[in-house]
Amino acid sequence: MRMVMAEDMPDTWMVEIDGGSHGFPCRSDQNLLAAMIGARQTRIKVGCRNGGCGVCRIHVTQGRYHCQKMTRSRISESDEAAGIVLACRVLPLSDIALVPLPLTPLQSAVA
Repeated sequence: MRMVMAEDMPDTWMVEIDGGSHGFPCRSDQNLLAAMIGARQTRIKVGCRNGGCGVCRIHVTQGRYHCQKMTRSRISESDEAAGIVLACRVLPLSDIALVPLPLTPLQSAVA
């Protein structure tokens, strides 16, 4: 039997959507969209859940995070640099504040 040490446990951060009064917790090993669904909230639109459709587009206005691979036809490098990302591909590294964004037309992927 292996003992679980405190340092083995993922951190838990709070996510606030668009200045709302009801945030939800998100573990550091969980993406923002999955945590929102688990908290039974509906403020971010849900699509394919794997970074391809762009439905869960958000603007992170506060906090640190790690991005997993996202399709460049939905999120450009300049979008990502400005904090515009897909909630299904973002893992929190601190408390996060975000604003949901509308889906945009497909962009040409830059090689």
